[in-house]
Amino acid sequence: MITVKNNKLINYGNRGMDLEQDINLTNEYYKQKKIALIYKKPIPIKVLKINETKTRIKEAFYEQKSTLDYSGIYQEKYIEFDAKETNSKTSFPISNIHPHQIEHIKNILYYKGIAFLIVRFNYHDKTFMLPGNILIDFLNTTKRKSIPYSFFTDNCKEIKVKYAPRLDYLKTIDIL
Repeated sequence: MITVKNNKLINYGNRGMDLEQDINLTNEYYKQKKIALIYKKPIPIKVLKINETKTRIKEAFYEQKSTLDYSGIYQEKYIEFDAKETNSKTSFPISNIHPHQIEHIKNILYYKGIAFLIVRFNYHDKTFMLPGNILIDFLNTTKRKSIPYSFFTDNCKEIKVKYAPRLDYLKTIDIL
């Protein structure tokens, strides 16, 4: 969907694709260098109808709620995370995180896995790692409907975009 806002064309159809592409390139780098094995999880759908040439899905539904976008293993630890983007200058809407994803993050943390969000603020051209425990603490101690940008700058690690790996989020995990 393309919308005009403040005399600018905004394409919402591929929202999140730049961040996902950066993560996918990074994951391929990690795999090639034998640093970690992390994959984008497929969306669990049930196909009902396909076209005559069997090249397109005509009708389908989600079999179950998807959890987080990526999962894998790093330094003998289970890792799972989601990629989120916002065009907001001031905050990240909590509504961008589904309740079942929050519960899933809590479960991963309970079993001593690594869970986090990678959040990109497009306006500021900055990407942050929001560890699962910090997210859960924030949600438990506030009634806000969004997480302020200043919270990210004060409490999260910025992940710099570079050539290779493109978005070295594992370096950020090592620091935490």
